[in-house]
Amino acid sequence: MSQQPAAPAPAPTSAVVTVAKPRDWWRDAVIYQVYPRSFADSDGDGMGDLEGVRSRLPYLRDLGVDAVWLSPFYASPQADAGYDVADYRAVDPMFGNLLDADALIRDAHELSLRVIVDLVPNHSSDQHEWFKRALAEGPGSSLRDRYHFRPGKGENGELPPNDWESIFGGPAWTRVTEPDGTPGEWYLHLFAPEQPDFNWNHPAVGDEFRSILRFWLDMGVDGFRIDVAHGLVKAEGLPDLGARDQLKLLGNDVMPFFDQDGVHEIYRQWRLILDEYSGEQIFVAEAWTPTIERTANYVRPDELHQAFNFQYLSTAWDAAELREVIDRTLESMRPVGAPATWVLSNHDVTRHATRFANPPGLGTQIRTAGDRELGLRRARAASLLMLALPGSAYVYQGEELGLPDVVDLADEVRQDPAYFRGAGQDGFRDGCRVPIPWTREGSSYGFGDGGSWLPQPAGWGELSVAAQTGDPGSTLELYRSALRVRRALPDLGAGDSVEWLKAPEGVLALRRGEFVCVANTTGESVTTPAYGRVLLASGEVTETDAGEAKLPADTTVWFTTA
Repeated sequence: MSQQPAAPAPAPTSAVVTVAKPRDWWRDAVIYQVYPRSFADSDGDGMGDLEGVRSRLPYLRDLGVDAVWLSPFYASPQADAGYDVADYRAVDPMFGNLLDADALIRDAHELSLRVIVDLVPNHSSDQHEWFKRALAEGPGSSLRDRYHFRPGKGENGELPPNDWESIFGGPAWTRVTEPDGTPGEWYLHLFAPEQPDFNWNHPAVGDEFRSILRFWLDMGVDGFRIDVAHGLVKAEGLPDLGARDQLKLLGNDVMPFFDQDGVHEIYRQWRLILDEYSGEQIFVAEAWTPTIERTANYVRPDELHQAFNFQYLSTAWDAAELREVIDRTLESMRPVGAPATWVLSNHDVTRHATRFANPPGLGTQIRTAGDRELGLRRARAASLLMLALPGSAYVYQGEELGLPDVVDLADEVRQDPAYFRGAGQDGFRDGCRVPIPWTREGSSYGFGDGGSWLPQPAGWGELSVAAQTGDPGSTLELYRSALRVRRALPDLGAGDSVEWLKAPEGVLALRRGEFVCVANTTGESVTTPAYGRVLLASGEVTETDAGEAKLPADTTVWFTTA
């Protein structure tokens, strides 16, 4: 907490004014991701819940965000933390019930916060009624056509139907035992075996999800984040990929099970439903594609509204690399008229305060703490740069506290299913899912009265909301100030371009009207022109009588020429 912003201490929380966004609110919205099981626990069972989220909505209103995105809270066996849905129209008892969801949505709207919920259309739980019936009815069941059931290869069908590999490791196929006890057909699951993939060529699947959309829209939600939006359609005939270690190929080429062109017709149909409603609801795609240009296909005018910018999330803290991905993003989104999105962390990757604490090139799941002071300094600077860019920004719960990943969780407390499967994802997503701290003390630092489902580290209380509130040098007050400035300045937020200014090597300087953002990504102090009055800085900026500004290493500053 040693870095002091150059701007005066922010106004007290009570002075923050929330203003309703005009039409197209989503073009410059700041959307806060809540991972419900790790946000706030209302009943003391150690697991976060909807009533806990509801109780903390005033905090999010005062933080200055525009919308809340809730990770899945549907009825689920929790084989993959709720991304294995058994009932899309029910709330899992660990999170509450439909009345709790309704109350949360209503309270959020009263606080001028919009609510976006997760939708998981690529796969269901193996406990979904369709899948259970498909197994019970045996070969020839019409329910099996709603998934990808196939006979195996080999003399006795003992080999998987093709060579596809699961994202979580091992084959993407599991063989079932038929009702008569014999080995039978295989079913496709691109993730865990408990997550069978839907067959989107079957009309019943499309009918069901259009009904699910209407159910939640009628409940009052303001949009959907579409999980694995790139995965719904598989290549005709499910052809072999002809490669091993397929995870290494993801993001580099169009795969027969990802980013197939057929997904776009599904989203055109969905958009027609959304456009029937009057509240400007939106779709947000989680679409991992080989290029930003292919991501832009998902946000054409008659499809989805936003798509996560994973290329930006994966970019190192390096001026040249950042400028390249910023330019490519804006250039790709401009022809389709969609806003760019910017994100630094989420529930699947190592928090950026830890990623930036380590050398570049280690990927998005990192097992080492690195240099904590360096990581926090860069994270603060990266956050101000992200919030200065045109478009919509996503904030993952706890990043406004500067939380690091918890990299030293003992094996016996881990929950990530990928950790137990081996050969797939690293399985270290638990580190970014540790419940966030609200108070300095207590069994779970204010998360709840009954501990927390993942252990919180010692010292977590010093990073808590209570510890940082009112401290002008804290990361929390930096975020509050940045979001207040962003809301107040017309040159921030929506738009599709930036003007790059001449800057020293390793420094980014961009102008947007009367606003200028300068980010020093180097490990040394640099001197740049003082482009007007300092609005905010992630570190202590010194201005000289010569009209220059001295930026410490890894520091971003906001100026206004007004």
